[in-house]
Amino acid sequence: MPTQDQAFGRLLHAIADPTRRRILQVLKIRGACSIGKDTGLCACDIEGRIHLSQPTISHHMRILQKAGLVEAKKEGHWRWYQRNERTIKQFAKTLRQAL
Repeated sequence: MPTQDQAFGRLLHAIADPTRRRILQVLKIRGACSIGKDTGLCACDIEGRIHLSQPTISHHMRILQKAGLVEAKKEGHWRWYQRNERTIKQFAKTLRQAL
């Protein structure tokens, strides 16, 4: 189990990359799913909006998931991603307190 300081560092690392920040912004948009689903976005939706290859998107999604900023739900061959708003709010609060 990572310490609080390690978890905070993992979050900072995750949002340090501009592509991952763009992914978090895309996941924030309501109704962005290509099939009208409101349970998040699949990798192909993210790929279409960020204009990067599927392997690159998967790499960034793994980092965001490990940091706890994104949650994934697998349905068949599809993986649906959503922002973890609770973690994002807690991170913002911790950042304000740390600085």
